[in-house]
Amino acid sequence: MKRAGFTMIELIFVIVILGILAAVAIPKLSATRDDANIAKMATNAATAVSDIGAYYTSQGSFANWSSMTNVPLETSAGTPITSTTAASTRVLLTDGTNNCLTFDLNSTGGSLTVAAPGTLIGNICTTVKSKVANLLKTHTFGGTGVSY
Repeated sequence: MKRAGFTMIELIFVIVILGILAAVAIPKLSATRDDANIAKMATNAATAVSDIGAYYTSQGSFANWSSMTNVPLETSAGTPITSTTAASTRVLLTDGTNNCLTFDLNSTGGSLTVAAPGTLIGNICTTVKSKVANLLKTHTFGGTGVSY
């Protein structure tokens, strides 16, 4: 007797095996996405501090936020910074929903304060705070401008 296809039992076994593989793989993919967001936010925080410090050292003062860094920061209203976002405005680094870090400039003292809100919501923000613990302080920048 010649068989031309699969039996119902064989198809059910294949479907069950695929279901088990999917049940294992989907949570792993979700965790990988969170890890990527955490790494991106930690890098963005360090880049923002470095950019602002370099800008202050070269110019001797602060300008609007978008002139100092390209890091995607937001205002307290949840809108992205623009070329008109003044340096005196507190800006935030968010995970898309929650505020993870705040950035405040002190123009007279030439300093940047990076802080985490008192109550962090979400696993991503909590992990970002621990990854950038060395940045959570007031950074004082020196220099009066670079002449060339």
